[in-house]
Amino acid sequence: MKHKQDWFKELVIYQIYPRSFQDSNGDGVGDLKGVLQRLDYLAELGVNALWLSPVYASPNVDNGYDVSDYRQIMPEFGTMDDWDALLAEAHRRGMALIMDLVLNHTSDQHPWFQSARQSRDSPYSGFYIWRDPVNGGPPNGWRAVFGGSAWEYVPERGQYYLHSFAKEQPDLNWEDPQVRAAVHDIVRWWADKGVDGFRVDAISYLDKHLEALDPGDGRICTAACTNLPGTHRYIRELVQATCAPDHLMTVGEVTCLCLEDHWDYTARSRGEFDMAIPFVSPIEELQGWSPRQMRAQINAVYQKLRLEGWWARFLSNHDKPRQVSLYGDAERHWEASAKLLAALLHTLPGTPFIYQGEEIGMTNIALPEIGDYDDIDTQNLYRSLVAAGVEEKEALRRAQLASRDNARTPMQWDSSSNAGFSTGAPWLPINPNYTAINAAEQRGRQDSIFTFYQTLIRLRREHPVLIHGDYTPVLEEDDNLFAYLRRWEGTTWAVIHNFGPAPQRVPLDRQNLSGKAVLSNCGRSGELEGEIILEPYESLILELDS
Repeated sequence: MKHKQDWFKELVIYQIYPRSFQDSNGDGVGDLKGVLQRLDYLAELGVNALWLSPVYASPNVDNGYDVSDYRQIMPEFGTMDDWDALLAEAHRRGMALIMDLVLNHTSDQHPWFQSARQSRDSPYSGFYIWRDPVNGGPPNGWRAVFGGSAWEYVPERGQYYLHSFAKEQPDLNWEDPQVRAAVHDIVRWWADKGVDGFRVDAISYLDKHLEALDPGDGRICTAACTNLPGTHRYIRELVQATCAPDHLMTVGEVTCLCLEDHWDYTARSRGEFDMAIPFVSPIEELQGWSPRQMRAQINAVYQKLRLEGWWARFLSNHDKPRQVSLYGDAERHWEASAKLLAALLHTLPGTPFIYQGEEIGMTNIALPEIGDYDDIDTQNLYRSLVAAGVEEKEALRRAQLASRDNARTPMQWDSSSNAGFSTGAPWLPINPNYTAINAAEQRGRQDSIFTFYQTLIRLRREHPVLIHGDYTPVLEEDDNLFAYLRRWEGTTWAVIHNFGPAPQRVPLDRQNLSGKAVLSNCGRSGELEGEIILEPYESLILELDS
C-alpha cells in the first residue's frame, strides 16, 4: 500500500494480541490463521489498520517480547506463508498492517547473544552491554523492571551483562554502529515485505550513559536511563533511514516524565515518531486516576503538541487492565461506561487505538491463585508485596487488579465452549462471564457496545471535524464532567461525558452549547437546549447551532 504524508491521522487501529485472539488448530494458542479467519469481523467493525503484538520467533519468557529471530515467525503462530497471506488479505480489505518492534533487547536465545556469551572475542560481543565485576559483584546496584538485579553474570566471559527487564532479555548496545546497522536492516526487511508501519516497544532507554555508572546507584535500570540524548539520536537515525521515505507509520511506546518529553518524541521538526504511547504502570493508574486528572493531562498534552504533534489515543492495551474495569463501572454501569469510554476515545483529537475485546466490553478477570497467572510482572508484584509485609490475600487482590493478564484472556467470540476461541484447552483461562459478554451477542443487538463502536468509527470517517478539528475544553468546573468542543471549517461539535455514577445537571445555555444530538449512549436525540440532566456515564455528542 502506498501512503501519503499524515495518512496515520485517518486510521482507526485495532491491536491484536495473537496468542489470545483466535486459535485455528486447537492447540489452545491463538495464531495467524486465526487472525485471518476473523478479518471480516474487523472489517465489519470498521477499523482500517491492524497492529500485531510480536509474532517473531521467541522462547516466550515475556510472551513474544523476547525475540530470538526477527525474520522468523514463532511456530505456535504459524509460518511466514501464513503471515504473507494475512498481509495480502488485510490489504485487500483496505486495512494496513503494523508490526510490533522490540529493539531495546533481544532474547538470550538470539544467535547474537548465544555467540557473544561464549567469548569476549565473539564478532557479536559488542552487540550487548558487558561489564567486569566490581568488588566481586555487579557493576552497580541497578534493578530490573521484573525484579532482582539488572546484571547477570556469565562465567564464560567473566563478566556481567545488562538486562532492563527479565534476565532472559539482554539489552542491546545501541552505541555500537553494528547494532544500529543490523536493526535498520531488520526494519527495512519488513518494510520490503509490505508492512505499513511499526509500533516500537519500550524505546525510551536505548542510551544507557554507562560511562557514569555509580556503584551505589540502586534505581530501576529504566529509571536511570530514561530519555537520554542518545536515545533520541538513535530514534531519529532509525526512523529517517527506514520509515520516513515511504511514510510508514511509527508509534513509540515511551516514558513521558514531563510535557517536553511528549514534544521530543512526536513533534514533526524532531523527526522521531508520528505519535507516542506514553507508558504508565497500572499500579500508578490504580492509585491516582480520576476524571479530573485525566482531563488535565489530556488538555496539557494537547496544548503542547497542537502545532506540530499528534496523539495516539488509547485506554487499553496488552499491558493494562481492561478499560471498563479501570476507568468505568463494570459492575453497576457496565454497558453505559463502556460506551462512554468508546465515545471519549473516538472524539478526542488523535488516532484511536482499540484493543481486542474492548469493543464488546470485556472486563478484568480475578484468578483464584497467584500460580494461575502467566504474567511474569504479576507474579513479581505479588512476591514483592508479600516480602514487604502485605498479607497474602491482599497481595493477591492488588496483583489481580494490576495484572497484564486481565487484557490477555482469550477473546470472547460466542457462548459456546471456550468462548469460540479454541477447540482445545486455552493457554490462559477464559473469563467466566463469556456466556453473557461475547461478540456474537453484541453483533446481533442494535444497542450494543459493538454497534456503538461501529457508529463512532463511521462518524469519524464521515465527519472531518473528529479528525482535523481543534479542541477546546468546556464545563471544567465539575469534577465528573469531561466536555470539549471540536471545530473544523465552520462545523462545531460539543462532546460531554458524565464520568460518574449519578445523574449530572448540564447547563447547555451557559456556554452556548445548544444543538442537535448526533449520538448519545443513552438514546437521547433531537434538539437540546437549556439545562439537561445526563444519565450516569452518559456521553452526548451535539452539533451546535451555527
